[in-house]
Amino acid sequence: MRFDVITLFPELFAPFLASGVTRRAYESGQVEVVLWNPRDYASGNYRRVDDRPFGGGPGMVMMAEPLAACLDAALAARGDTAAPVLLFSPIGAVLRHAVVERWSASAGAVLVCGRYEGIDQRFIDSRVTHQLSLGDFVLSGGEVAAMALLDALARLQPGVLGDADSHVQDSFNPALDGLLDCPHYTRPEEWNGSAVPAPLMSGHHLQIERWRRDQRLAITRDRRPELIDAARQAGRLSAADEKALQKKL
Repeated sequence: MRFDVITLFPELFAPFLASGVTRRAYESGQVEVVLWNPRDYASGNYRRVDDRPFGGGPGMVMMAEPLAACLDAALAARGDTAAPVLLFSPIGAVLRHAVVERWSASAGAVLVCGRYEGIDQRFIDSRVTHQLSLGDFVLSGGEVAAMALLDALARLQPGVLGDADSHVQDSFNPALDGLLDCPHYTRPEEWNGSAVPAPLMSGHHLQIERWRRDQRLAITRDRRPELIDAARQAGRLSAADEKALQKKL
C-alpha cells in the first residue's frame, strides 16, 4: 500500500520512518510513504502557501491552490486519480481500531496535514474524501495524526512485529472482544515490595488466561464502560465474564 503525505514539514517524518519496529514496514515497502511539500507547488518568489482569512480573525489559512496543485502531482505519481484523500481535522470521525484495520487492508491514500488556523474550505469541499480526528483536542498540525495512523496500520502488516500474535493481544482488538488489555509483568518476581500476581506464576494456562480475561474485563469496566456495553450487545460476554464483572479488582 502507498500513502502520499502532503505536509509543510516533511523533515518531521524522517526519524519516524527509520525508528522502532514499524520501520520494517516502511523499509520493506509494505507501507510505502511518499512526502510532498505544497510549498514546492506555490507560485511567486516567496512560495506562499497561506494568507489572512476573509472576515478577519487571528492566524493564517492554508491556500487552496498550492494544496490542489500538490495533490494533483501526488495523484499523478500514484497513477490513481481516484485515490482517497484523507484530511486530519477536529470534525473528522475519531480514529479507532476498526478504522485502522480498514486502512491497513487498503491500497492507501493521500494524507493531508493541515497547519495554521486551517485550510481553505473550498479545497476541503472539492478534494477531500475522508476526515479523521485523534480526539477532542487540537494539534499544531496534522503531521502527528498522520504518524499515528501510519504507525497503527504498519504494525498490523505481516512480519512487522517480532511475534505475529503481538497485535492480536492489543487493546481494542476483536480477538479480545474489543476490551482493554490486561497488566503485564516481567523479571524480577518481586520489585519494590510488589510481587507478580500468583496466577501468572502458576504455569496453569487456563488459570492464567482466566486471570487475564478477568483483568481485561475489570479494567475496561472501570475505565471504558461503553466498551463493555458494546461487547455485551454483540453477545461476546460469557456467564463467567458477567460473574467476573461483579467483582472488584
